[in-house]
This record gives sequence, C-alpha cells and structure tokens, in this order.
Amino acid sequence: MGPWSDDASIGISLFVDSKDHGVIIDDVDINGSSVDGVVKAINSVVLKNAPSNLKLTAHDIQNDIISATTIETTKAIINELGDDLFAILVDESRDVSNKEQMALVLRYMNNRGCIVEHFLAIVHVSDTTALSLKEAIESMFSKHGLSLSRLRGQGYDGASNMRGEFNGLKCLILKENEFAFYIHCFAYQLQLTLVAIAKNEDSVASLFQNVGCLLNIVGASCKRYDILRESQASRVAEALKNDELASGKGFNQEISLKRATDTRWGSHYGTLLNLIILFPSVIDVLENVGENGLNSEQRVEAQFLLQMLKSFDFIFNLHLMRNVLGITNELSKSLQRKDQDIVNAMELVKISKQRLQ
Repeated sequence: MGPWSDDASIGISLFVDSKDHGVIIDDVDINGSSVDGVVKAINSVVLKNAPSNLKLTAHDIQNDIISATTIETTKAIINELGDDLFAILVDESRDVSNKEQMALVLRYMNNRGCIVEHFLAIVHVSDTTALSLKEAIESMFSKHGLSLSRLRGQGYDGASNMRGEFNGLKCLILKENEFAFYIHCFAYQLQLTLVAIAKNEDSVASLFQNVGCLLNIVGASCKRYDILRESQASRVAEALKNDELASGKGFNQEISLKRATDTRWGSHYGTLLNLIILFPSVIDVLENVGENGLNSEQRVEAQFLLQMLKSFDFIFNLHLMRNVLGITNELSKSLQRKDQDIVNAMELVKISKQRLQ
C-alpha cells in the first residue's frame, strides 16, 4: 500500500509526509503527546517511529478505529441519559451519492441540570416517507435501549412527510405516545409563513420571479460574473476616491448575487440587499448581454429584464420587500439565539408586528 490513502467513506485523505496529516494521524499524535510522562514512550512507537507494517494508515484499520470511537461515544451518551426522558430532532437529506440519509439528535437534561443536545447517528433509509422514517427511528431506539414511551418532544423541518396532519411522522409517533409533543422551529416557521404570504401578492411574486430570471442571466457564465465584479470594483474605487464610502478593515468586501431558497432563513433578504448594492453593475451586465449575447434569445431576454429593472414598479417592490424582510430578518436572528427565552421572544414578535404595521 502506497503512502497516499483517500478514504471517501469518512472524508479524509492521508499522506504521512505532508503537513496535512489527516484526522486520524493528527488524533494519534495529539493523544500521544498529551501526557508528559508518556510522550516519549508513545512517540517512539507511533507514526514515523512505528514499524513499517504498523502505521495505522490502512483503510480497514482506520475504519475500525472510527467504528470503535463511534461505539464508545454513543455508549457514553446513552449512559449519561440513563432512564431519563428526552426529545429528538430529526432531519433527512441526500448525500453526495444520492442516498437518503436520516440524522437523529437527542436532547435531554444532564446530571448538572443543563439542557444538552448530542448527535446520536445518521442512518440510510430506503425512502423518506413518514412510515420509513418511523421504522428507522424505532430500529435505532431498539439498538440503543431507548423507548418511545420516554419521548417527550419531537422536532423536524417543514417537509410534509415530517409534519403531515394525517400521515406525517409527527402523528405516527403521537398515536403511540401522546406526550411526545411536536415543536416546530419558530424562526423556520416565520420564514415559511412570510414567504408564502408574500408570494400570494402578485406584484411580490413577480418580483421574486424576475429576480430569479435575473440571477440566471448574470450567473450563466464566468465572463458575466467577471463583468459584474469589475464594474462593481471600479464603482467602489471611485466612491472611495470621492470619500463617498468609509474605508477600513472589513469594509467594502466583495459580494455576489445568490439565489434565494424558501427554507433558508434570511436568504431572500440577503438576495434583495445584494441586488440593491450591485444594481448599477447588474445593469452593466444586462446591457452587455443585450448587445453581445450569443443569440437573439439571450439578447431579447436581457433587454426585457433591463427594461423591467428600470421600471418604477420593480424598484418600488424591491425596496419595499427589502424593508419588510429586514424587520423579519432581525426577528429571525433573535429567535435563533441560544439564550433566548419565550417571554422575550413573544415581546420581539409583538414589536416586529408593530413595525410591519
């Protein structure tokens, strides 16, 4: 086996002679030098001083070390939990190989009276229907000696298979344990509600649709992004020269246009904010595409968007939604603070409602 080992399953690369030794080798070295009295004894038999056939860099050996670490860590979490009550946080997604995965986190109070959250496991599921997820959870509970009867809370994302009224995972668990109360993330709920209500207004829905088309045009090639960056850089340089912008560390950083997603907090606000900042440079890109597009379809679309961007309705709605989302973005960030309490959170909601009115 050569000195290079790329372990895709655990996401590390090992090269003994490089500065980036990899997770396993660094862990061996740290543990081997953490206690002064044992440093020399351990270092004399590990890594470069180890026998040529005992460097612990083989694929199978590393996976064994990781498996042993996983077992011991999980055992420590289960032992700390004991027979106490707990809640679960569940999420599902696809990995890079397009396999459905489910991650489960335990939330409970430890012996010191502190609320702790510990990642328990991530498992492959055949599909992400509510029934399959429930079976995967029950299998995991059985493996670690846990019981649904001790469950006192469940938190998921907003997907229908998680929170569905009739056949969602929430209701399947509640049928077996009526005390497993469902808790939806308030910040996430705020984002979903705001986007859904806003898009019911035709002018706002048109705004986000046009912004999406704009992002497709600007981000269609590296050349267009280069035009955007160069145009913005020259404008910033001119503004600094005329003392129109403050200078200093952290000021005037390069920004870009990012696509907004309904499930990511503040993404719509960030997209609109960056568009306002980059507005003159975006106009430059559209004018360039409108004149030098590869075909008539590109040129016509760019000219249409250019005309739309300069319209009163688009600019008015752009700034209106920037102000509205700015208020709710502050509330969303406040709701995500770890030290936030329910009384203060309700007061923040009240203040935000007053500001929106």
